[in-house]
Amino acid sequence: MARETGSVCKLCRREGEKLYLKGARCESAKCAIVKRNYQPGQHSWSRGRPSNFGVRLREKQKLKRYFGVSETSFRLVFERAARLPGNTGEHLIKLLLQRLDHVVQLAGISLSRRHARQLIQHGHVFVNGRRCNIPSANVRQGDTLSFSKREKVVKHLKEAQESRKGESVPSWLQLDEAAMTVRVAELPKREHLEFPVDEQLVVELMSR
Repeated sequence: MARETGSVCKLCRREGEKLYLKGARCESAKCAIVKRNYQPGQHSWSRGRPSNFGVRLREKQKLKRYFGVSETSFRLVFERAARLPGNTGEHLIKLLLQRLDHVVQLAGISLSRRHARQLIQHGHVFVNGRRCNIPSANVRQGDTLSFSKREKVVKHLKEAQESRKGESVPSWLQLDEAAMTVRVAELPKREHLEFPVDEQLVVELMSR
């Protein structure tokens, strides 16, 4: 499995808070936001007050970087959320939380979200018994996720589970460690998002 570079945590420094992009590393003293809790750049301390556009852009960038989606993918998710009745911001968060790569990462099966995406793209993840190699696929209530039984894959999954031992699994997911399966007991809600973000500002920016 590919290892992640140390440059990823620089995104946390740019945003000024932990985005948990590097899994367990973000919980250790090696996290960039712990070592250097300020924005990068020689004159970062002298930066002025951000504009209204800058504030809204930052909220959108936080969501994009946390879930690891491109601008095009984020736009598609937003357009889908905008078509649903009710609060567009909440629908946007829920659709992002239902991404397959995010669910695999939350269940503690992978070291990080990038690792989860690699497992999916290589065909090691099954949804209701059918192979799914699309990280952006949305899970539904009652779906059951299982994983390849190949010896090498099982070894990596066990190592990932051991390294993340002690981390809690969200209440809307049910993890069976013995069978190595994850069941979506219920769909995620807005409050299940793990870091603060003002989704209404994102909606205002994307609706321009």
